[in-house]
Amino acid sequence: MTSITTVHTEAPFADAPERSQAWEQLKAAAALLQTLQIKDGSVPDPADRPAAAESVGAIVAAVEALSPSFPHDVEYLTALVQDFHAWRAADFGVPDFLSSLLQFQPQQHRIDGLKHLVVFPMYTQNGSTSRLVEAVLIEVLWPEFIADLEAGDYSNTLFVPIRFLDFTAGYETNSAVLFPETVAVSRTPHFTWGAIFADREAARFRRVVTAAAEITKLELPAEATGLLDDQQLAERTFVMWDLIHDRTHMRGDLPFDPFMIKQRMPYFLYSLEELRCDLTAFRESVKIARDESVSDETRHHARLVQYAVIFDRIFRFSITGSRVRNYDGLGGQLLFAWMHQHHVLHWTDSRLSIDWAEVPDVVIALGERIEQLYWRSIDRPKTAHWLAAYQLVTETVTPHPASVWAKGPDALDLTGPPRGLTDAVLDDEFPLSMFFEALDRKMKAVIESTAGITGTAE
Repeated sequence: MTSITTVHTEAPFADAPERSQAWEQLKAAAALLQTLQIKDGSVPDPADRPAAAESVGAIVAAVEALSPSFPHDVEYLTALVQDFHAWRAADFGVPDFLSSLLQFQPQQHRIDGLKHLVVFPMYTQNGSTSRLVEAVLIEVLWPEFIADLEAGDYSNTLFVPIRFLDFTAGYETNSAVLFPETVAVSRTPHFTWGAIFADREAARFRRVVTAAAEITKLELPAEATGLLDDQQLAERTFVMWDLIHDRTHMRGDLPFDPFMIKQRMPYFLYSLEELRCDLTAFRESVKIARDESVSDETRHHARLVQYAVIFDRIFRFSITGSRVRNYDGLGGQLLFAWMHQHHVLHWTDSRLSIDWAEVPDVVIALGERIEQLYWRSIDRPKTAHWLAAYQLVTETVTPHPASVWAKGPDALDLTGPPRGLTDAVLDDEFPLSMFFEALDRKMKAVIESTAGITGTAE
């Protein structure tokens, strides 16, 4: 078994902790520990616990060596060391890092360029589903124009945009979020922050959209080309998009059981919720871009958000991931088909074109349809709301010919519990159109290449 050399002391590495010996030690120890853990984060085999103890000792030593570089996180890093000691003393049962999680409050320090060391037993969304010990070095993205937006009409005290400095294996994936609810804890606390890796979002957007535009022969406006050419510009654009998207989840005329409760329901309802938030970001960006009272920088990014929402939705979301209840994929399919059927997107002579002057009104109209559905929902039983949502989607996207839902309410058992209706939805209730089938074949390798991508990849 690989031996870990423990670093006992090391000078602070405030400028580049990711290049320090202590960080390399921490990554190596975490990687070894992951091989001993099972899905719930525990180390059940007594024979593995000496190695686990050695790994934890190395992790603790590395955290202590790196701590002087993160004075703003001293309470968290102190509690983290204590949680590791407690886990080891409990013979590596199911880990409980509640104490350290409660001390980690990055939303209190939204300063551009501020760095954090984050270590937890956790799963990574769109990555590992096991609560393994992961470590990630991050840097906050908080440009001045975003601070101004957040301090004004777009307040979102929980939102923390970040970029990667380095990470362990759980983030060598498609995961672009750092959420406290993924951490192994003994009870669920009140969550006070959520972090999104804007650099990963921007980097994969640039790679995917550049390839898709070439394949579809789409002529890009100059500002869109500039977005694809500039990683930092793309990162700031995604921060603005995410700021507005994230705050939208709990705002508006929501159904009684909103998306964030994560109850079991047909996946197309999740599609509509995520799309609603993106289209709200689009609509607000149109509003900001037309407001001459805001700064030129803010208006510029507002125009870029509109391109980002459309291109990421139709080119990446639609064909990324499996066809098993792919709610983000369906949202992209719906936006593409809506734009096509409202004659602002054209596929003619094997060439894609978009009438950009007409796009805002058409895209905003789709958002208004979803909002109207939500507004009506509080007057409807849950089943009726689900049926109305399905009808909204099927007016634009064609369902699978074998679908029971597509046959209408008379084909469904409406007298049983809602779970039965959810089970009746096909895994791929809305298959890809012929356009997307062809695009998927040509784009598959490009999309797969974005796993683990960061802003330094280009």
